[in-house]
Formats: sequence, structure tokens, C-alpha cells
Amino acid sequence: MSETVLSLKNVTIYQSNKVVLSQINLDVTPGEFLYIIGKTGTGKSSFMKTLYGDLPLTQGEGSIVGFDLKKLTDNEIPFLRRKIGIVFQDFQLLPDRSVFENMHFVLKATGWKDASEMKTKIDSVLESVGMLGFSNKMPHQLSGGEQQRVAIARALLNDPEIILADEPTGNLDPQTSVEVMNVLKKINESGRTIIMATHDYALIMKFPSKTLKCEENTIFEVVQKSV
Repeated sequence: MSETVLSLKNVTIYQSNKVVLSQINLDVTPGEFLYIIGKTGTGKSSFMKTLYGDLPLTQGEGSIVGFDLKKLTDNEIPFLRRKIGIVFQDFQLLPDRSVFENMHFVLKATGWKDASEMKTKIDSVLESVGMLGFSNKMPHQLSGGEQQRVAIARALLNDPEIILADEPTGNLDPQTSVEVMNVLKKINESGRTIIMATHDYALIMKFPSKTLKCEENTIFEVVQKSV
């Protein structure tokens, strides 16, 4: 049996004491690319927030990259987030810092100290997303697609076992969305697990992979044709 990076058993997710998704059973193995789809309000973001500790898991059993989600303490959340990379729809770059400074801030916050090692790491992740020449640019000087590439690079800084991408193409035009997906696919092909919440069915058709759908408080696997 393959080692899992994410395992959920009989999990029910609540938002403000209301059931959002119930009876989730899921195992994700290293190197998988998994889509989470569904209409707005069906639980995609709540599902993702549970995985990175923003919503507590109170019912069922769950583990991600070795952390027990049900027993997760506030003190453990920063350590969990060093082992997972999170990519948001709205990029969440610090507007008053350059691309390099955005990266440097994350590394310092997660315990890196050697300036030379930090620069090498930053250059490496920026190169992996095609943004190496943009280190001195400010976020407002970048297009939406470029900002998202930087956000993906930021998610790679601590060599996460899994990347959680919550609507990463939601603010992008179709062509830019394809470019960002090509970056994510390349990262996945290097062996990294990616779970991506999206409502962009055109992308799923262009980049098919295992797909789970949130609907009527449940989550279930769908075959490509019924997406």
C-alpha cells in the first residue's frame, strides 16, 4: 500500500456550526494531481482551509504530511504550513516589497538564516516558474499571471510535500490560466503532490486528472465526461 500524504476518514467539515461537507473518505498518494470542483458555496474553500489548519477538524480522522488534523494545535500550524505550499486566488504578495523581498520574508519567517543559501533558494524557485529576471520588480509592476507565478514560487520555498492551490487561476484570463497550469503541471511532474480547487472546467478538460466534486454537502469522484 502506498504511503499517503493526505488521508481523510469519515470527515465532516463545519463552517459556523453548519455542515458544509460530510462523510469524506479520501487518500492521496505522493505525486497525485487532484482537482476539487463545484459551484460557489459548495465547500471547496472550506475543504482546503481544513487541510492547512484554518478550519479545525472536529469530526472524523484526518492526517496531512504527518500531522493529525484533529489533534492539531495552534502552535503546530506554522510547522504544518512549512510542509505544505499554499497558492491563493488573489496572490497575497506583500505590496510594499519586491519579488525577492517577498521570498526573503518567508524564508526568514520559517527559520532560514544564511543569506547566501536564501538567495540560492530564491533564485532556484523563481527560475522554476520562469520569473528569475523579475527579482527586483514590485508586485504592482507585474501582470496577474506573473504575480501568480511568483506566488507559486513562494509556495515552493520550503520544499513542500504537497501544494494546495485554491482557485489559482480565478483572477486570470484564459490564456494566462493555461500558462499557470503549465507551471503547476511541471511542478507535479517533478513528483510534487498538488490539490487544486477550481471552477474552471475548460482547464480540467485541457489538463485532465483525477477530479472530486463538491455537491449537496458531499464530495465524490467524477469521470471526465460528467465534469
